[in-house]
Amino acid sequence: MSEPVTPAAVQPLRALWRRYDVYRWRFVGAVTASTVNKVADVVPELLIGAAVDVVVRGDASFVADVLGVESRYAQLGWLAVINAVVWIIESLSEYVADVLWRGLAQGVEHDLRVEAYDHVQHLDLGWHESRPAGSTLATLNDDVNQLERFLDVGAPAILQTVLNVLLVGAVFAAASGQLLVLAFLPIPVIVVGSLVFQRRLEPLYDRVRSAVADLSSTLSSNISGIATIKAFTAEDRERDRVAAVSQAYRQANTDAIRSSAAFVPLVRLAILTGFTCTLLLGGWATLRGDLQVGLYSVLVFMTQRLLWPLTEVATVLDLYQRGRASASRILGLLEIPVTVPAGETALERPVQGRVELVGVRAGYADGPDVLHGIDLVVPAGETHAIVGATGSGKSSLLRLVLRFDDPRAGTVHFDGQDVRDLDWDSLRGSLGYVAQDVFMFAGTVADNIAYGRPDATREEVRAAAEGAAALDFIEAMPDGLDTWVGERGVTLSGGQRQRLALARALLRDPAVLVLDEATSAVDNETEAAIQRSLRKATARRTAIVVAHRLSTVRHAHRIWVLDAGRVVEAGTHDELLDVDGAYAALWRVQTGELAGEQATVSG
Repeated sequence: MSEPVTPAAVQPLRALWRRYDVYRWRFVGAVTASTVNKVADVVPELLIGAAVDVVVRGDASFVADVLGVESRYAQLGWLAVINAVVWIIESLSEYVADVLWRGLAQGVEHDLRVEAYDHVQHLDLGWHESRPAGSTLATLNDDVNQLERFLDVGAPAILQTVLNVLLVGAVFAAASGQLLVLAFLPIPVIVVGSLVFQRRLEPLYDRVRSAVADLSSTLSSNISGIATIKAFTAEDRERDRVAAVSQAYRQANTDAIRSSAAFVPLVRLAILTGFTCTLLLGGWATLRGDLQVGLYSVLVFMTQRLLWPLTEVATVLDLYQRGRASASRILGLLEIPVTVPAGETALERPVQGRVELVGVRAGYADGPDVLHGIDLVVPAGETHAIVGATGSGKSSLLRLVLRFDDPRAGTVHFDGQDVRDLDWDSLRGSLGYVAQDVFMFAGTVADNIAYGRPDATREEVRAAAEGAAALDFIEAMPDGLDTWVGERGVTLSGGQRQRLALARALLRDPAVLVLDEATSAVDNETEAAIQRSLRKATARRTAIVVAHRLSTVRHAHRIWVLDAGRVVEAGTHDELLDVDGAYAALWRVQTGELAGEQATVSG
């Protein structure tokens, strides 16, 4: 799924500069240290020329004039001392520059990753469901790493190259205007070539970033579905699919590298031209006596110093394009609007737990309505069930109560307040949710139960496990509550995960308990134990239960029957059976009465 083009996507590095002004002084310090380092780096070439001048001209040398020292040995001694000081300054400034640049890169990397992750957490659930998880992971991880690499290596290299051109240019300007023009003649060629290659590389690296997102998404999806792959002996097919996606990434990188590498020969030819001009014309001027031997030595070395680092322009350009593409994707992610923002109103305490839907119409993305004009009231302290055939809109209704989505029309009220006006602590902090597809985090059993209340005591965790009929199997584990649960709870059965999720919800002591097929993965005996616990747990709180097994909700205060996104019936279990409508038909199917009737007729 492509991201919208935004101003930040057009100028991503400039947008980063505006976004992270806290690092500007570190940046200024890094630039200052790099400047001192580059000045100190250029001075040894000047000292070499001065040394040659001392050997050739003796007491008429430049050093003799400046220092007033006639002895050649003394002049060389002074040059050695100056050289040692310069090397010390260069070493110290290089250390400071490296620390500052790397600290800057690490700081921006950390802040950007945390900010992007936090933003992703607040994006609505529909956005996550419409986008491969691997694509998001690629942005949060690989793109951020690419940007960090550019800030750590590429940005200092660009600065060093610019400083090198300026400093060496100053030396040439002071020595010979003619040689300045000739030595700098290759630079416009390199600059123009860089701009041409930059435009060519930009779409290539966009393809690289898109390919790595596809690869990450495929790997993430396959690892999550490894059990299904094994069950259907699809290992070879999936290996070939990963190989095809990896090959696309490899080819995108190869195309970008081929174009980037083609730039180096062009730079070398330009360097050869500039170096040859300095070597020949400068040498001829020295032979004619128009240029001092020492200064000629300096210019030869300086030409090398000026032009040879430009061979790294291709590498720096490569880092720049990767960093720019990555920054564009990260900032594009940050600019995706949060369509379900938190409100600012807090619920009055204690929370009663009354839930009401008024004229609610809802759907997913740009699709058709899934819910049509739903009117539903759950008084505080009552247990209400939502039943219906698959696709009738049961889970969609729960998403509105939890405010994973907002309705297209109508309102959802919690204790008389529109849920869109409530802050998250008031709304979701008052809800306990058990999903049909239970998610367990890598950690201990106790960690997973206490996820909604990290400050809960050991006794409270144990009581919640007992309330969810989970304590018996927990105590049978090797380390009890301290038993390690694998990622996504792979070491647990479906029924065990559901009971732990129920314990997690109960520990929060919510005003409203929301259960989405919370006993679908347990056996009849465990279901009966959980039902007994639920009756006790919901005696003093509101409960909204989506159930496929009607036997689990027959004691609800009210049962709402959905069909094609509309409420078609509502009442108690006995009332709905007396009506002999949709609910009664479902009940007969589940209890076997319909099968029995058909057998009697056929007999």
